[in-house]
Amino acid sequence: MAEVFLFNALRDAIDEEMARDNTVMVMGEDVGHYGGSYKVTKGLYDKYGELRVLDTPIAENSFTGMAVGAAMTGLKPIIEGMNMGFLLLAFNQIANNAGMLPYTSGGNFTIPMVIRGPGGVGRQLGAEHSQRLEAYFQAVPGLKIVACSTPYNAKGLLKAAIRDPNPVLFFEHVLLYNLKEELPDQEYILPLNKAEVVRSGKDVTILTYSRMRQHVLQATKTLTQQGYDPEVIDLISLKPLDFETIGESVRKTHRVIVVEECMRTGGIGAEIVASINDRLFDELDGPVIRLSSQDIPTPYNGMLESLTIIQPAQIVETVQQTVPLQVA
Repeated sequence: MAEVFLFNALRDAIDEEMARDNTVMVMGEDVGHYGGSYKVTKGLYDKYGELRVLDTPIAENSFTGMAVGAAMTGLKPIIEGMNMGFLLLAFNQIANNAGMLPYTSGGNFTIPMVIRGPGGVGRQLGAEHSQRLEAYFQAVPGLKIVACSTPYNAKGLLKAAIRDPNPVLFFEHVLLYNLKEELPDQEYILPLNKAEVVRSGKDVTILTYSRMRQHVLQATKTLTQQGYDPEVIDLISLKPLDFETIGESVRKTHRVIVVEECMRTGGIGAEIVASINDRLFDELDGPVIRLSSQDIPTPYNGMLESLTIIQPAQIVETVQQTVPLQVA
C-alpha cells in the first residue's frame, strides 16, 4: 500500500493502460511537454513519444473529432480537456459523433474513447472555469458518465473507462486532485455502473457524487454525534444510474436527500428525483429533497462563490429537518 494523490492515481491508470495496450493514446492541450494542466499526464510524453501523447492546438472541436475518427479505426484515445468547460466547443463531436455513431452506423463502429479533465467549482476560477457539464450531456444517447471522488476509485474507474468499448465522459473535480489515499500495489479495476455505499445507515439515504462526497462525509460526522444514522451513497455512475443500489437503500430508509454541485434546474438531482418518484414512490415517507447549486454563473468573489454551492452545515440542517428525532 502506498499513499497517492488523486492526480497521480489518474496518471498511474493511464500509464498502466498505455503499457498494456499500444492502441491507447492521449491527446489534448499541453498534455505532452507540459504534462497536463494538473500534471495528470506528466512524464508520459517522454515515455511513449509524440505519436501516443499528442499536444494539440487550442481547437477542442477539431481534436475531439479527430479522436472520434481514431476510435472508429482501432485506437483508444483519451482526451484531456484542459478545463471541462472548454469541451462545450466540442459538444457536436461528443454528442452527434461519439455518442450516436455506434447506433447510426448500425453497429459497424464502436467508439472506445475517454473524455476526461478537471471541472466543478474551484477556488475563484470564475464562471467559465467553474462548469459542471454532467447535466449538459446527460440526455445524449450512447454516452456513459462517471464522476470519480477518491484516489482509489479514480484509478480503478479510469482503467475501466479506457477498456470500455463505449465513449465515457470521466469527470474529475479540480479541488480533489490533491486528495491522498493509500492504494493497493496490485492492479484493480472498478465497475463503471455501480454506486458505492460509503456509509450504511437506517435514517435517511444521502445520494451524492464527486466533491460533494467530502462535504456529505463532513456533515455526517456532526450528524452521528447528534444521534442520526444516515446512509451515504456515492453515485459514481451518473449515466446509467445504479438503481439497484439506490432502491435497496430507499426501501430501508424511506427518506432521500440528493446533494450535488450541479445546477438545480435540469441537474443530475432532478433526474434522480424523477426516477425515484417513478420507481420507488410508495417506499417514500416524504418528498425527495434536492440540495443543489444556485442557478447563477459562479461568482469570482470567494465568499459569494461559497454561497452558490452546498456546504456541510446545510446538509446537517436538512437532515435535522427531515428525520424525526424519535427515528434517529
